[in-house]
Amino acid sequence: MPRSRSNSTFNFSQGIRKFFLSAFVVFAFAAYAIHERLTSSNGDPSSASAAPASGSGQSASDPASNSSVQQAPASNSSSSSQVSYKNGTYSGPDVNVFYGLVKVQATIQNGKISSVQFLDYPSDRRTSQQINSIAMPYLQQEAIQAQSSNVDIISGATLTSEGFQMSLQSALASAH
Repeated sequence: MPRSRSNSTFNFSQGIRKFFLSAFVVFAFAAYAIHERLTSSNGDPSSASAAPASGSGQSASDPASNSSVQQAPASNSSSSSQVSYKNGTYSGPDVNVFYGLVKVQATIQNGKISSVQFLDYPSDRRTSQQINSIAMPYLQQEAIQAQSSNVDIISGATLTSEGFQMSLQSALASAH
């Protein structure tokens, strides 16, 4: 009998070790998942890609996330080309977009928007950096084309797009 007692003690201690090892693995995975969610994602699974919401209605594919996003057709505004602004450089206010601030500066030459620069944008998370590196050039290009702050929202970069619109609208109001 001493032999079976020793064997059951060995099995019990081996079971305890396995339990604690399993618990450690689960805890480590949970901690890693929480860390990644807080530091590199904004909690919106659709934000993994930032495809422009303007264009010819074709799907755009973000090579980083390998997901497709349907683009909405661009809205053409004939009245925006008739607006004339005072020459100069105008900055909009900081707009809080939850993951950071967006602030833009518009340069007006010959009464038209010649360039739009981001002075501030969300960039402290890897996901924000990835999304904004794709979305910002589209927003700048579309604002120059539209000659107004009336730009399409970029899918996956909704908050940055809205902050861009608000800050640019204020800057252009100063240019009237």
